[in-house]
Amino acid sequence: MSKPDLVTPFTPPLRAIRLADQLYEQIVGQIVDGRLAIGERLPAENRLSALFGVSRPVVRETIFRLQADGLVVTRQGAGTFITKRPRAEFLRLAPIGSVADLMRCYEYRIALEGEAAFLAAQRLTPDMRAEMDASLAELDRVIEDREIGANADHRFHVAIARASQNDLFEQSLDLLSTHIFAAMHVARSMSLGHSADRLMLVQNEHLAIARAIGDGDAERARHEMRRHIDNARSRVLEDSGSKL
Repeated sequence: MSKPDLVTPFTPPLRAIRLADQLYEQIVGQIVDGRLAIGERLPAENRLSALFGVSRPVVRETIFRLQADGLVVTRQGAGTFITKRPRAEFLRLAPIGSVADLMRCYEYRIALEGEAAFLAAQRLTPDMRAEMDASLAELDRVIEDREIGANADHRFHVAIARASQNDLFEQSLDLLSTHIFAAMHVARSMSLGHSADRLMLVQNEHLAIARAIGDGDAERARHEMRRHIDNARSRVLEDSGSKL
């Protein structure tokens, strides 16, 4: 008996709001639980459109988002194929209905916080450095105590936005705080389930950012912040076979 090209959607019919985000989350869910396997080709756009009751532009937007997050690859003339299977913890920990928003938030933060770090390296004051160092010390403590530490992580990033001495960076983080905190909770919870090496890898990225800012090296600060957030995005979507 041949395998169907896609199983029936496992949630109620998609609502009229953010259809592409809902379709994204459903397809990610089917990748995570193995109903769509690595190397398997997604059905054609018209088939996905019929299965999920959405338009082809919605399907195209969803596939673009899956490509941007490294979960699928499209080969000219061959179709779109699954390339990565995230760990089950990702969907278990992420708030229902917000998976696509969390991933977009990472993408936006790479640009936003990279520039905040650049300016912080140029404008850091002793008081602001003390706040940044205090947040790093708190992160060291939560790692030692095996706590999730999303609050301490958020404090570190806010300290850098504040050190930019441009209120709009801190206000932007505040406006995004729900998504940022959710993403940090997911990422740090997943890291907590790994070895101590994973926790120190994340903390070493924080230290690299702080050193660059403390050294007044704006370009390096921007690079380290962008690298850290991009790595965080990759870690939450890492392949289920990854060891670290």
